[in-house]
Amino acid sequence: MWRFPKAREPIALMACIIIVKDTGVGREDSLIDEQDAIRRCQIGDRESFRPIVERYGSVLMGTIYLMVRDRAISEELVQETFVRAWNGIATFRLGRPLKPWLVRIAVNQALNANARRQTPVEPLSAANEGGAADPGFGQSDEQHEVRQALSRLSADHRRVVVLRYFADLSTREAADALGIREGTVKSRLARALEQLREILGS
Repeated sequence: MWRFPKAREPIALMACIIIVKDTGVGREDSLIDEQDAIRRCQIGDRESFRPIVERYGSVLMGTIYLMVRDRAISEELVQETFVRAWNGIATFRLGRPLKPWLVRIAVNQALNANARRQTPVEPLSAANEGGAADPGFGQSDEQHEVRQALSRLSADHRRVVVLRYFADLSTREAADALGIREGTVKSRLARALEQLREILGS
């Protein structure tokens, strides 16, 4: 669970955006297993790609959904992300973390999808009719309030919050995923958090 930067967290915000953590007995063992899976994928072992899909599917779904705010489109983009990841994994450099690379592919898919759409993105409140839970989020009132607050941010500000605190990327990794400078990520993030404090009340 992430910590809201600095003091006076509004409405326990740090408890409302949940990071989809990597699974595994231990992080070191998990990373070793992941590198082995990547190595096997690079020689064409499709079964070794299955644990990668299972491990990162939720965080990619949540990340994309918070950017496009359409469940059906998000599901399609997650599938496309993994197809592109499989097609490109032969050139992935072993020893590097896999999640930032996957998130970058997912972000590109989401940005392209938003650019192709001719109508405004569906508000979170409308997208969530029928009681279905948003991917990666629970159903508490506080979580709902935070989701609504996120939807009031500009697209640029919402993206950096999602990548930093939901996808759990560093500011440098978020910058790489968005194709912008790290300083731009930091400034947008600072402004986004300030706006969230104003919206939610500090």
